[in-house]
Amino acid sequence: MQIWLAKITGDVEIINGLNHYIGMKEIDASMFPEFAVMPWILGGLIGFGVLAATIGRRYMVWIFLLLLVSAGTAGLVDFYLWGYDYGHNLDPHAAIKVPGMAYQPPLIGTKELLNFIAYSAPDWGGWLLATSGLMVILVVVREYFFSKKVLIK
Repeated sequence: MQIWLAKITGDVEIINGLNHYIGMKEIDASMFPEFAVMPWILGGLIGFGVLAATIGRRYMVWIFLLLLVSAGTAGLVDFYLWGYDYGHNLDPHAAIKVPGMAYQPPLIGTKELLNFIAYSAPDWGGWLLATSGLMVILVVVREYFFSKKVLIK
């Protein structure tokens, strides 16, 4: 299954069929209200980044870095909380019950859930966003430690 900026693709029906036996909710795009706002948030981040680069002021780059880190952290926390709810709030009438076991998918990495291996990692969009963040960090470090001129007066 792949979670995009505003949709879900992949073998969602197969996953839903398997998860039904342990009492997990059915995965559907409608359970993610984030899909309605994520394109706007990413567009705003891109727009602010272009504005910061155009203006060329140090404080704008710091604000952009703060926005990127905040948005990335909020996204990871949101995904973790969704996974926690999805893996812990199980149907008590499910066909398969393992006392004390939760089926929370991993935030990043792999996790064994019964006889399945769940894997979660960023795809190319996530890696592009992470690369952008690293580039902004490099600009901030370069400006802070190596710039001779003062951009903020």
